[in-house]
Formats: sequence, structure tokens, C-alpha cells
Amino acid sequence: MFGFFRPKQDNFDDFEQEALPLMKDVYRVALWLTRNVGDAEDLTQETFVQAYKSFHRYEKGTNCRAWLMKIMYHTNGKRLRKLSRLKILEDPEEQIAATIPFEPPIPQELTDEDVLEALTRIPEQFRTVMLMTDVEEFSYKEVSQVLGIPMGTVMSRLHRGRKLLKGELAAYASDYGIKSRKLAAKN
Repeated sequence: MFGFFRPKQDNFDDFEQEALPLMKDVYRVALWLTRNVGDAEDLTQETFVQAYKSFHRYEKGTNCRAWLMKIMYHTNGKRLRKLSRLKILEDPEEQIAATIPFEPPIPQELTDEDVLEALTRIPEQFRTVMLMTDVEEFSYKEVSQVLGIPMGTVMSRLHRGRKLLKGELAAYASDYGIKSRKLAAKN
């Protein structure tokens, strides 16, 4: 299975019980991060290789899913740094917050596809936190540990991300002639 190195049998049995059942979860998040099937498969494979190599540090019975996600986010970060140099802004959260326009209410006629399309337009730092808390149902503390950021930053990014998504969805709905309830009541 792992090709180039031979696993210890006792360690592999524990790894097989704890980590391997979570491969679909890891792949799903990897696909979301990379937006490419091949890259997601590579990221998932590299995550599990790294997880197996450091499985001796994992405490059996703890949250293996969060542990694997943390490894995947580190691995993905390395992958992104290899692809290009990251441009760091002074304080991107404050710059984005200062440019957020008024958010009209979101109509109920929007489909799941509309929401997913709007979500792709949200900046990555907010989208990642929203994905982990709202979709993957991680706690704020788990997201904080996986991403290596303070819990207050998690809550701030989640709030701002939801605010941006609400604005995106309202704009998307108005493009299709769907009026918000407040506007419809005035007419």
C-alpha cells in the first residue's frame, strides 16, 4: 500500500483502525482546497503518508479526524509555497472588512448550486473557516488548532465570511430578479 517503506505491523493495525476510515473525509476537504481531482488525490495520499510516519505521536482515542486535517493543512501549505510565493498583506481582514458593502437579506429561492457558486467568491481565509465549522462541523477550538490561529480569529473570520456570503447571495439573487422580502413589501 505504501510502497517505499515497510510499516510496523502493530503500528499499522492502529493506524488502519483510527485513520484509514477517515480517508473519504480527508479527500472531500482536499478536493475543496485544491479544486482538482488529481491534486486532491495527491494531497490525500501525502497526508496519509505523513500521518503514518508520525502516527507514533498520535494519542489513540483522541480526535483523529482533526489530527489528520491539521496534517493536511500543513501539507497543503507546503504545496502552495512550492507553487508560488505567497504575498502577505498588512492586515487583510481589516482591509476586507472596510470594503464590505451593505448586506441585503437573502431570499429563500436560492438553490444549493447558487450558494456553492457564491461561496467560491469568498476569500480563502474566510471560506476555509466556514467550511470547517459550518460544513465539517468542527468546534471553534478544533478549527483553531488545525489552522494554528487563535480562537478569536476563527470566530472573527467565521462572522466576516458569513457576512460576505450573505452579501454575495443577495447580489446573486437580485441579478436573477429575486427581490428580498423588505423590497417586495415596499412595492
